[in-house]
Amino acid sequence: MAGPKFGSFKAEKGDSAAAAGAAAQRRDPYEVLGVGRNATEQEIKSAFRRMALKYHPDKNADDPVASEKFQEATFSYNILSDPDKRRQYDSSGFEAIEADSQELELDLSSLNTVNTVFAALFSKLGVPIKTTVSATVLEEALNGSIEISQLQLGEYVCRKVEKQSAHFYSVDITDKEAKMGLVCRVHSTAKSKFKLLYFEPEENGGLSLALQEDSAKTGKVTSSGMFFLGFPVYRFEQNNLAASAKDPDSAFFKRLDGFQPCEVNELKAGTHYFAVYGDNFFKSASYTIEVVCAKPFSAEKEKLRSVEAKILAKRSELSKFESEYREVLAKFTEMTSRYSQEMETIDELLKERNAIHASYTNNPTLQQSSSNNKGKSPSKGSKSDDDQTVKKEKKSKSQPKEGSRSDDEGPKNKKEKKPKDRLRRKKWFSIHLKVDKRRPC
Repeated sequence: MAGPKFGSFKAEKGDSAAAAGAAAQRRDPYEVLGVGRNATEQEIKSAFRRMALKYHPDKNADDPVASEKFQEATFSYNILSDPDKRRQYDSSGFEAIEADSQELELDLSSLNTVNTVFAALFSKLGVPIKTTVSATVLEEALNGSIEISQLQLGEYVCRKVEKQSAHFYSVDITDKEAKMGLVCRVHSTAKSKFKLLYFEPEENGGLSLALQEDSAKTGKVTSSGMFFLGFPVYRFEQNNLAASAKDPDSAFFKRLDGFQPCEVNELKAGTHYFAVYGDNFFKSASYTIEVVCAKPFSAEKEKLRSVEAKILAKRSELSKFESEYREVLAKFTEMTSRYSQEMETIDELLKERNAIHASYTNNPTLQQSSSNNKGKSPSKGSKSDDDQTVKKEKKSKSQPKEGSRSDDEGPKNKKEKKPKDRLRRKKWFSIHLKVDKRRPC
């Protein structure tokens, strides 16, 4: 349940740093709000509320000094109201805070028609536009100039509230009812945007804003609730979506940082004040409000206490797990980097090896030597031709013997022999043997 914040449409666009002045001229946020460094969240909220009501542009339209102080107070409150930003500032000063990403909530009642149209357009496009309660409504409540309707415990009321206006209700409870706990719930079947507010009485008879809960879509309705159950009840605020997109790991580990205890967790016997604020841009908000005793919800109370205790334990575990995760992630990053380097080295070595292999087949010198070898091959071929000639001659030597046999076989073979063959026989076999045919062997 966030406290009230004030701003302008320009500040939402990221000009909050310029409004607060240059970094060297910025004043200490604690000094601006007039609180100590050990100030509680409620003390910071009360200090800012006083300054916002005093220097708001609605009351000081033509006073540039008041406007500057209002923007300076808004800038300081946005730092100190956020536990994470406050911790960063306490440790490292303004340098640790990205001023351009400061998210200020808009007071729609202080915007002109053009800026309101732009804000509504951005909201329709999905850009989260945070709004705050009108300074006029807060000032009227603080001065006691508001109309308050009596609301009975267990009774529900259906009404319609105009944009940037509020309906106030008072509820009386006994000691027994206070010990059992109270739940204030509001829903809108028309899916209107609204804020559920809880006010505390001041000494002057006025009311000051203590708790604020924005409506959220739940199924076919928008709803909001406040729980006063006698033990610490926590609210959960989503972290910046832009920061989550930039660094999902950090967003995960800081996700439960938005799990913060409500400033008020139980109510005492007496009169208590609630209000429903119309948070729509252009139209009124329809709603149903009811304050009930928590006695019938005893089982739900115990479950809520158990679940929130587990969430707190898990938040503590995440802080330890983050250091382990970062260490392992750094080692993994180192290993993946080495993996890429080794892969690149292997690819280069294989590429070099393939180039060397290619040089054996594609080198012109080797091609020339191979062509020279081809030129010498005919000599080898001539030698083989000579060998074939010798073989033929040897074969021709053996042929006369066969021819002599054929001569004995018949005159036909003798006629087929060429004269050249006869000459050769005469040349090589001219051995004269004297044979007496008359003498038997």
